[in-house]
Amino acid sequence: MCGKPRRRTFITMDWKYFRAIFLAGVLLAGCTPNGATAQPAAAVSSAPQAGQGIGGEVVLYSGREESLVAPLLVKFTTATGLAVKVKYGSTAELAATLLEEGSRSPADVFWAQDPGGLGAVAAANMLAALPQSTLAAVGANFQSPRGDWVGVSGRARVVVYNTNKVQPADLPADIWGFTEPQWRGRIGWAPANGSFQVMVTAMRKLWGEDKTRSWLTAIIANNAKEYPKNTPLVQAVASGEVEVGFANHYYLLQISKEEGVQLAAANYFLPGGGPGSLVMVAGVGKLATAPNAANAQRFIEYLLEPEAQRYFAQETFEYPVITGVEIAAGLQPLSSLNSAAVGVSDLTDTRGTIKLLKEVGALE
Repeated sequence: MCGKPRRRTFITMDWKYFRAIFLAGVLLAGCTPNGATAQPAAAVSSAPQAGQGIGGEVVLYSGREESLVAPLLVKFTTATGLAVKVKYGSTAELAATLLEEGSRSPADVFWAQDPGGLGAVAAANMLAALPQSTLAAVGANFQSPRGDWVGVSGRARVVVYNTNKVQPADLPADIWGFTEPQWRGRIGWAPANGSFQVMVTAMRKLWGEDKTRSWLTAIIANNAKEYPKNTPLVQAVASGEVEVGFANHYYLLQISKEEGVQLAAANYFLPGGGPGSLVMVAGVGKLATAPNAANAQRFIEYLLEPEAQRYFAQETFEYPVITGVEIAAGLQPLSSLNSAAVGVSDLTDTRGTIKLLKEVGALE
């Protein structure tokens, strides 16, 4: 029997992604562990307890990194006069927290890095239906089929390669090609990263369990070097520590901007399609129990307005999801990519993916 919930504290969380997804599964089964925590943003206030949200504020649970979205939250407050109280953590951690809190949650909006976390919360019927006017702002491939969450920015999976050691002509047309023995000792990956796990979820949908298992086993056999997340992976490619890595497209652009130098690395968009060319969305949903429901809706609308979409395009180098907003210089248009033919509803079974990654030894 589940005990009474403890008072929540707000300290930095550092759980592994797969552990948090497992927690979400436990919560969906009906028993809720205690103690989920997160760190408030420096630019905004820490999140209140349920029932304390009043008037001109919106309480946000953000699975996007503070460095990426905090400047945009300041812009939102400037534009609307609404304060943002934010709780940061990984998407999986915050999904688990929301499932634990249930109707007691102080959250108004859940901003997830990928469809997996949104799907877990939606499956518990914790997200409210969004107005048709909100859903109509983006294409059907950038929203929940149930209409309870909407994508606000897009990320493409790429192969980052070291330009001093690899030529584009040497790279395979699809991600299966990296199972070949000539790539032994040359690959970097981040199997604990949420976006990588979403890509593997797409593999399971497109290829089936057996072929996906074979790909993972072959990459491990090729002595892929493991990194904790995309940033150190991309840096390792640029330094020549590894020659290629599987990542999201925008990391290379962000690191180049931050370091102020042209790195010895480039993005390769796999021309053969398949799961290695997956385009994912980061999305937002409004909690059905949102204490500040009107403000939550205003926040979601703002993320789909040109100002916010330009921020995603020019500052975080992601793809805008509305028309009429230019992408960053040097970025291939979405329309030119041979993106994987998989719907957002097919990307929510990250629990099954984590189970598979553990079975093959990619995760402990």
